[in-house]
Amino acid sequence: MSTSSNDNRQSAPISLASVRKLFARPARVAESQFLRREIAGRMFERLTLIKINPQSLLDAGCGEGDDLPALHQSFPASALLGIDASHAMLATARQRAAQSMSAMQRVITGLFGRAGAGPGSSRLACADFANLPLAPASVDLVWSNLALHWHPQPDRVFAEWRRVLRVDGLLMFSCFGPDTFQQLRAALLAIGEADVVLPFVDLHDFGDMLVDAGFATPVMDMEKLQITYSSAEKLLADVQAFGGNPLATRRTVLSGRHRHARLLEALESQRGQDGKISLTIEVIYGHAFKPLPKKTASGESIVRFDLKRP
Repeated sequence: MSTSSNDNRQSAPISLASVRKLFARPARVAESQFLRREIAGRMFERLTLIKINPQSLLDAGCGEGDDLPALHQSFPASALLGIDASHAMLATARQRAAQSMSAMQRVITGLFGRAGAGPGSSRLACADFANLPLAPASVDLVWSNLALHWHPQPDRVFAEWRRVLRVDGLLMFSCFGPDTFQQLRAALLAIGEADVVLPFVDLHDFGDMLVDAGFATPVMDMEKLQITYSSAEKLLADVQAFGGNPLATRRTVLSGRHRHARLLEALESQRGQDGKISLTIEVIYGHAFKPLPKKTASGESIVRFDLKRP
């Protein structure tokens, strides 16, 4: 599969180093957790419609580990692994897990007179989505909530997720679509800087990538959420909290107060009749299964015969 950075459908000029830096301070992204929790809830609603009983589960882009307790509640017998590219986010996840475990151990000790591992425990690791520290066919469910759009080559990520999934394993993910931050893009266009906004990948292109990666009959859908603000400053602060701008092509010098004032003025001009400024979030949802292989590792076709007994 091609991973060329010249394929604009499949790649954006994202700097992974910049992504790690943007998420290096968990407090900086805390204001955006309301959106991640909302999308996680909508993903779980979709997950309940699918019959699956995974033995092992991967949360790809687990951040501070907020989805792990709910995943454990849905699949209490599953072994959970959370992976993220940010050491700082994982440190927060470990701290929260330790606090939760301590509370559970106190309850278990009080009930049974001994400590226990308690529910909700999981392993955490720092890794790149496209280079997972996992053996082939080692997980039954890959879950990823609002993380995929921060990788420059989602086609490579899909190929890696397929590699670690077992046959009939499920991939379920959400990410931003191209209409995300369209009001900010319009404001930047008004001041001559439209090219500094991250070009999110289209739903149909994600579907093509899943097929190219070898997933079976991917199911894709999309919805647009509108967040309204009384303050243009708060809108910009939330955009930064959602992840900011990790483009490798972005400016490396300070733009100055004049440019910031012009951007605020352009956003102010978008106020609606209710006096609010809107920010669009396009959310793409996708899920697909890993089918039985059609070829061997050497490229030979596999022909299966279902022989009926007399």
